[in-house]
Amino acid sequence: MGSLLSGLEGRVRRGGLAVLATAAAVTAAASAVVPLIAVPAAALGQGRGGDHLTVVVRHAGAGRDGTYELFCHPAGGHHPDVRGACQKLDEQTQWGRDLFAPVPPGTICSMISGGPATARVTGTWAGRPVDASYDRNNGCEIDRWNRMVPLLPKIG
Repeated sequence: MGSLLSGLEGRVRRGGLAVLATAAAVTAAASAVVPLIAVPAAALGQGRGGDHLTVVVRHAGAGRDGTYELFCHPAGGHHPDVRGACQKLDEQTQWGRDLFAPVPPGTICSMISGGPATARVTGTWAGRPVDASYDRNNGCEIDRWNRMVPLLPKIG
């Protein structure tokens, strides 16, 4: 960066204000980029890496119902399987895909019931807000639930 500005400095003396404006623009652009690259995640207010989920499970049966806190990166909280849940979520996380997306409208699903269990997952995962509801009302919803075990309890 210094050599770029040194070269422009000689041109400023010969070329006037237009080159000075170019040098100022290059310096401002470089200054704006550096802080974005160098700022650690904790300084951006993400605390423990930003991966924090609250899982509320209802009607899943004794020992499964409850409200659980899960932190990942580093792992923590009072979820029944902190490390397993974090690992499962990490394995399934893909750039550009909503890990917690509902079953798409119009999807043809088998009409079987997986029981009355429901769950709601809220918080932040991979820097994105999460507010997802789960049930077991048909084959697609059962499959969606099962893909989230052990974040959600294993049923059956």
